[in-house]
Amino acid sequence: MQQILQGLRVVEGSAFVAAPSGGMTLAQLGADVIRFDQIGGGIDYHRWPVNEAGTSLYWHSLNKGKRSIAVDFRSETGRELIQSIITASGDDEGLFVTNFPAKGWLADEQLRSRRSDLIYVNLVGDRHGGSAVDYTVNCRIGLPFLSGDGEIPVNNPFPVWDVLTGQQIALALLVAERHRRISGEGQFVQIALADVAMATMGHLGYIAEAEINQVAREPMGNHIFGTFGHDFECKDGRRVMIVGVSPNQWDAIINVTNTELPVRTLEQDLNLDFSQEGDRFKARERLRELFAPWFAEKYYADVKQVLDDAGVCWGIYQSIEEMVSNDWDCSETNPLFSRIEQPGIGSYLVPSQAMRFSALQHEPPKPAPQLGQHTDEILSEILGMDSAQIGKLHDEKVIAGVSAN
Repeated sequence: MQQILQGLRVVEGSAFVAAPSGGMTLAQLGADVIRFDQIGGGIDYHRWPVNEAGTSLYWHSLNKGKRSIAVDFRSETGRELIQSIITASGDDEGLFVTNFPAKGWLADEQLRSRRSDLIYVNLVGDRHGGSAVDYTVNCRIGLPFLSGDGEIPVNNPFPVWDVLTGQQIALALLVAERHRRISGEGQFVQIALADVAMATMGHLGYIAEAEINQVAREPMGNHIFGTFGHDFECKDGRRVMIVGVSPNQWDAIINVTNTELPVRTLEQDLNLDFSQEGDRFKARERLRELFAPWFAEKYYADVKQVLDDAGVCWGIYQSIEEMVSNDWDCSETNPLFSRIEQPGIGSYLVPSQAMRFSALQHEPPKPAPQLGQHTDEILSEILGMDSAQIGKLHDEKVIAGVSAN
């Protein structure tokens, strides 16, 4: 963690991936992020993966560094408490992030009537107000047909649009907060998961390619569109990915595989210029065939040494388990990671933010809260309630602490 956002207080009501990851990003940069949940936990409190005791590794991984308040917001009193926390009057408060529907007790007009300069960031599935998750968005934009054979789509196991949208949520809140500091104005910011995906497809040229070139991009397999890159199997079965994007990277591949003459011959036969990325892509299968024997006759350890010495851009294929067990970059030798003690789970490796600010001292990440861990603390600190008032709310089962889990 780095405390660059220290003093900023954000209230989060969330489920799934995008909204919690946005709040976690802010928390890991030092903001005080208060997550509110229904007593007993929300829809994703027990989501897989879970440990042997049934504790969600998913939920705790996405909520590192936050504070937790457990409230029965099905009750009028509980809703009033949450509304009061969201619209607290401090200069660095009045910041709300949620993917819950912005209607009823969480409608913008309801909350803004209590604090006119409220910054409200609301995530929706699509711009029409419909529901959507990463997998229903990804299937719509065409990418699964590039991973498959062009006929049968192949889903991506990584929820890329959720993750990108989480970063958009954090960015949107900080931009709106800066605007408020300058102008005094709050605002309602809506982000649609589907729009993040659509925008990204445009930013990367997929939309322009389809509209201007009038061609459908063909499935890539393990090639890289528009340049040269492919995986190769070593003698011992280990696989590596090599990439020749820049001229130096391309030259390094030719040098280590000793293929300068056959590459030049192929270039002449095909009337192509391999100094051009696009021409390397056109000849991708023939080039792969030229390079493959060099890898096939060498053990991975020797391949690694030669590729490193030559400055080839490359990476090894490894499973998640292999990365966690063997990769030094996924360990405490990397300042990104620390081992924390998470109540209900135990000791395990967790990352902080990948950003590094030279003017700030890095601090290790904090564990996720236990559900309701900070209920009393938040009500006392933000709403000024005394122990008798808080005790009454406990008795009425409007709020709960850790013991209620």
